Amino acid sequence: MNDRDRRQSGRLMLISPERVFYAGLLGRPLRRASGGYNIYAAIRGQLRITTAQAEVVDEAAIVPPYVPHSVESDHACIICLVIEPETVEPSAMDEWSARIGTAAANIAQRIRAAYESLHLRERRGGFTTGEFDQLFFGEALRARDLDLRIRRSAARLNDFSGASMTAADCAAAVGLSPSRFLHLFKEQTGVSFRAFRAWKRARHLLHFVNEDINLAHLAQDIGYPDSTHFSHSIRRFYGLQPRAIFSGSRDLAIYRSDPGLRGTTGFRQGRP
Repeated sequence: MNDRDRRQSGRLMLISPERVFYAGLLGRPLRRASGGYNIYAAIRGQLRITTAQAEVVDEAAIVPPYVPHSVESDHACIICLVIEPETVEPSAMDEWSARIGTAAANIAQRIRAAYESLHLRERRGGFTTGEFDQLFFGEALRARDLDLRIRRSAARLNDFSGASMTAADCAAAVGLSPSRFLHLFKEQTGVSFRAFRAWKRARHLLHFVNEDINLAHLAQDIGYPDSTHFSHSIRRFYGLQPRAIFSGSRDLAIYRSDPGLRGTTGFRQGRP
């Protein structure tokens, strides 16, 4: 499928190291546990989001990072925004969770309107993270105040181009012992280095989901030891097998961030 056909399908994804916007097929996922804040909005009708603690039936809902949940929708397609937790103050997301809890229909309508705007304009120019937030939330989300060493390490873990990704390497790069680095990383981000790295690796898959690509080679390229580990990790984070994700994304238009705009994310269409 060519880029023009993908744009006309209405299914699209914006992706940067800090944010994801997805409007496309839901599929039939099992329980999933994304490493980001997931904000779901119904394209039409309602959603049913189920966690171990609660079930929400509404037009929009938010699920915190690493919380296992299931998603059902009245429509075959769904909208999902993913906010990386290391980039935003937890209190800001707590506030948005409360807003969604009391005004889900209004927030869903705003997200749908933003999606329609993106679709109709077929925008190919840049988006900063602030512009992304303004479009979908009406304000810039407050940035998280991380220790600079951990911020640098987290940014490094967004790059799966072949650079080493061990805790020892990241610790050495910021002048810390491995034990001190691991303690500080979890203290600052709220999650272990290993869990954080696993999510970033699975997230990197999103850059390629509309391509005709050998999945075994892709798994190796982004650091999985074998296809079994690859399938297990993707299913845990997304609730779907890798092959099902690729099958449902053939008509997805993907707009990726410009790597030259670190921290002020811009989007462009095509491969990095």
